[in-house]
Amino acid sequence: MEEHEHTKAVLNRISRAVGHLNAVGKMIEDGRDCSEVLIQLSAVRAEIAGVSKVILKDHLDHCVVQAVRQGDEQAIEMLKGAIYRLL
Repeated sequence: MEEHEHTKAVLNRISRAVGHLNAVGKMIEDGRDCSEVLIQLSAVRAEIAGVSKVILKDHLDHCVVQAVRQGDEQAIEMLKGAIYRLL
């Protein structure tokens, strides 16, 4: 399997999002204020959205370009489905 340009950055960001999410769970267990929990959940959502953008760009730059060159219609349809689900 080919490693993409941003693999390490994506894995770091995923780890950060998991850490944030674990912290949110601890906040809930500790009975922290709901507004504080919501702010942290917002940070998790932003981190995941950022990771999604990096993965999508990497996919477009590499996999989709290659699929277009090879006339791989299935790969293009899969991209459309992934974008639909992401949005």
